[in-house]
Amino acid sequence: MIALITAQGIERHWEAPSFIDDIVALQRARQFRADAWPEPVVIFDRSPICTWRSANTSARPPPPSLVAEVERIEAERTYERRVFFLGLLGFITPTEARRVTLAESQRFETIHRQTYARFGYDCLELPPADVETRFEMVRRTLAGGAQR
Repeated sequence: MIALITAQGIERHWEAPSFIDDIVALQRARQFRADAWPEPVVIFDRSPICTWRSANTSARPPPPSLVAEVERIEAERTYERRVFFLGLLGFITPTEARRVTLAESQRFETIHRQTYARFGYDCLELPPADVETRFEMVRRTLAGGAQR
């Protein structure tokens, strides 16, 4: 979503009036598509709880679409209460879409943890490591019984 908005020439995507609503719509559509898959476990890169954090750091109240989506996923227990939380690697590589500093990322990481805890989720920490090592940690955890 960020890359798409940035490609449209909008430099400060978080200020776009429909930014949060668009993310909520995308997350909802992805989750409904995944419900039709035969796989017992599906991993999402982000959830509406992450979007709640985004709304809170933008100094705007969460829009009605986000409030409704969070209420729905909480009532339906859509997501596993244990979530994988990838620790920062200690550096940031800026891209066209992502221009945050390491300090900003550290602040966002703290807010993410607080937001997930507020909604009753347990963050399973994946320490800084290469992709293969983190993948193996996820695989082992899922083999132990985590469900969607």
